[in-house]
Amino acid sequence: MKNSNQGEKCTYNNPIMPGFYPDPSVCRVGEDFYLVTSTFAYFPGVPIFQSRDLVNWKQIGNVLDRPSQLNLQGAGHSQGIFAPTLRYHEGTFYMITTNVSHGGNFVVTATDPAGPWSDPYFIEGAEGIDPTIFFDDGKAYYLGTRPCSEGVRYNGNWEVWLRELDLGSMKLVGDSYVLWRGAMVDVIWPEGPHLYKIDEYYYLLIAEGGTGPNHAVTIARSKNLTEGYVGNPNNPIITHRHLGKRYPVVNVGHADLVQAANGQWFMVMLASRPYGGSYSNLGRETFLASVVWEDGWPVVNEGRGILEEQGTLDLKPVPVEPQLRFDHFDSDKLGLQWMFLRNPQEDLYSLTERKGYLRLKLKPQTLKEKENSSFVCLRQRHMDYVAATAMEFVPGNANETAGLVVIQNDQYHVRIERALADKQQVLRVVTVIDGQDSHIAQIALDDEVSRVYIKLAATGQQLNFYYSTDGSQYHLVAEQVDTSSLSTEVAGGFVGCCIGMFSSSNGTSSDQVADFDWFEYGSYK
Repeated sequence: MKNSNQGEKCTYNNPIMPGFYPDPSVCRVGEDFYLVTSTFAYFPGVPIFQSRDLVNWKQIGNVLDRPSQLNLQGAGHSQGIFAPTLRYHEGTFYMITTNVSHGGNFVVTATDPAGPWSDPYFIEGAEGIDPTIFFDDGKAYYLGTRPCSEGVRYNGNWEVWLRELDLGSMKLVGDSYVLWRGAMVDVIWPEGPHLYKIDEYYYLLIAEGGTGPNHAVTIARSKNLTEGYVGNPNNPIITHRHLGKRYPVVNVGHADLVQAANGQWFMVMLASRPYGGSYSNLGRETFLASVVWEDGWPVVNEGRGILEEQGTLDLKPVPVEPQLRFDHFDSDKLGLQWMFLRNPQEDLYSLTERKGYLRLKLKPQTLKEKENSSFVCLRQRHMDYVAATAMEFVPGNANETAGLVVIQNDQYHVRIERALADKQQVLRVVTVIDGQDSHIAQIALDDEVSRVYIKLAATGQQLNFYYSTDGSQYHLVAEQVDTSSLSTEVAGGFVGCCIGMFSSSNGTSSDQVADFDWFEYGSYK
């Protein structure tokens, strides 16, 4: 192992990937770093990013961008794709993950990380979740977590296990070995394992304690691949469990190690930033820390031992083109950052039927069903933000609606929509809490108005809703709408909030469309 303190300095702010980017996995090929994260019930699945400095990341693709790769039919928001692992070996990239809704653990491959990636190879006999792949002495190994095979059984009593993976057949071969069950007494949920060969030791890095406030990163090592793993006496090597639920960064865990070409080591991991009273609407985000080695063990953020808001690394900064605040929908394809809930229907949207507009077809499905609805979204990436659009849509009956929505899951979201109520064109704000709709504000629109401008402005947990008919003068529809119900702490699950455009005919057939001229999202402050 090698520690380096030479070279140019690159300053970074945490999180390096704000918003719903959990379970990061990273690898380096030459001078380039590549990183993937979980996507659960969102499509396309597993965004892949490229960076030269671990700070400035550019999305270059989505690993699972075809229905043949990713079945999300009927998946709950926090089902679908769990923690992926990204590795590179002899000219091929491997991404291995779990589709907990359909098929279990699988691997896809590519020679170009931007794609195309192969269809999935589902791995027979690969029980459990959170798989990783490890290459050693000309062989490949599957590593995952599963319920303990022996001993006392209790909820969360799992183990990390290993078995050889034949890359020709993508099948498990040989014996199965239990490597470790975690560092803590009565540990729960040892998960997210990653294996590394560094000098004379095999190092096994895992998360444990669950994905909430007790989340932690621990590590063990052995000189033998299949047995004898001994935990670091300083475990956990990073956690915020001792800092309290109101600390600015919580839920720290699920990490991956990477070494830069200059020899310096780093760790990416997930964590959450609560705001407005310990509520984490942004979900689990990707953070960065420096690593040094002492006495054969990693030390994270030496001298501090926790995640910091800012840091420096001995890498030359390599900026990437920033993401645009506006999307004018001038392309024939949606940008890589846009997502759908579950597999999108073939005729869900169009960018060509009306050039310069995103056209959403009205479908019977709603956001409250575990189906694909007419909904296109981005991740919420800021505590204070503005989201806006110009929409052309006139509902023909009381079932037809379209507008903007901030969604945590099918049971928890808030939306502003154009609708027909008592034969009057209206714009209304609706909160959905535990599956129950509440109409909290409504204004009337003239029947001849077809184009309406909608704006959301969030300051912490408080969300204001505005509208305009000329794009210049905006009027308040609802103010100080509390969005703490859209947090993980209230809504549960593993995802963060997303913001987007939607339409629905609410259980009925419709030939209507809603046209969106542009979409804006950015920081409010």
